[in-house]
Amino acid sequence: MSTASLDRSAPGSAPPPAAGIRPERGAAEWRLARLYLASRRAPMALALLAGLGALLWASLHWHWNIGGGPAARQFIPLTIQTGAAAMIAVTTYGPFGEAERAAGRWLPWLRLGAAVALTAAAFGALAAGAAAGGLPGGTLALLRNLGGLAGIGLLFAAILGGAFGWTGPMAYLLITEGALAHRSVTPWVWPTRPPHDRGGAICACLVIAAGLMLITVRGPLESSRESSHAS
Repeated sequence: MSTASLDRSAPGSAPPPAAGIRPERGAAEWRLARLYLASRRAPMALALLAGLGALLWASLHWHWNIGGGPAARQFIPLTIQTGAAAMIAVTTYGPFGEAERAAGRWLPWLRLGAAVALTAAAFGALAAGAAAGGLPGGTLALLRNLGGLAGIGLLFAAILGGAFGWTGPMAYLLITEGALAHRSVTPWVWPTRPPHDRGGAICACLVIAAGLMLITVRGPLESSRESSHAS
């Protein structure tokens, strides 16, 4: 028997795995992502976002209105959008901190992926609710307003902590209602601008980009404190 025959596998046998490739790696990464989303209550957030979409549909279908000027007319849709953005911000909070720090380089991607996925899910749910018609500004304004509000929530989550990220969108709602009441049209209060306004869209994009970048690189405030204690 030669050494060459020893190197060949027996007929019908499975080839040995290539060096450095672990078949279980993909399953472990999927399990890590699933546990991360579960610890941030993402399934509950998705259910609540679907409820907000249904609430928006009902308000538009049955014409729930508040008498008054632009601030009153947009109050219900903006409040629903603010609630969705606040929910996205709160899901950055983990009750046990960020135990995923053991995952090393995967944690920033988990933060980014969760924030983007929930923002997309929120837009999908609210866009479905807006199918009833009558949403001020239409779907384009919804995309701009929700994206900017979500960015504010992520910024506040990084600054104040995930559990308090909701305060940013809520404070912005009050600012927006005041601007609408006084007919202020600054682009940094983008819900007061027409849906095709370039300045408002740029400001909203800058805010969501900053929020995603900060929550990805730094994470919510809780993780920053824990990292300093761990080091």
